[in-house]
Amino acid sequence: MHTYLVNATLQILPLAQDKHPYEWVDEAITVIEASQLKYEVRPFATELEGPYDQVVKLFNEVNEHLYKNKCHEWICNLQIQIRADGDMTGDEKTVKYQR
Repeated sequence: MHTYLVNATLQILPLAQDKHPYEWVDEAITVIEASQLKYEVRPFATELEGPYDQVVKLFNEVNEHLYKNKCHEWICNLQIQIRADGDMTGDEKTVKYQR
């Protein structure tokens, strides 16, 4: 895959009942913070921006973290928008709506 920036969202939906789901989400966000990718936590998902391979690597790291820390069950959604010949940024898609 190319090295251009992609725009993505990562959503974690913990089904585990051993602790509040937000605690698992907080742990996932800690992994995202450590990645040093551009990100913004939103109410339903975390928006990401970075090279494709780093975004996919982060997706794997979040899931591995939940697994290793014994989250019993979760759903993980990843959406990626890719442009074949250049960067795809979130700002590009939303600039006309910013106030």
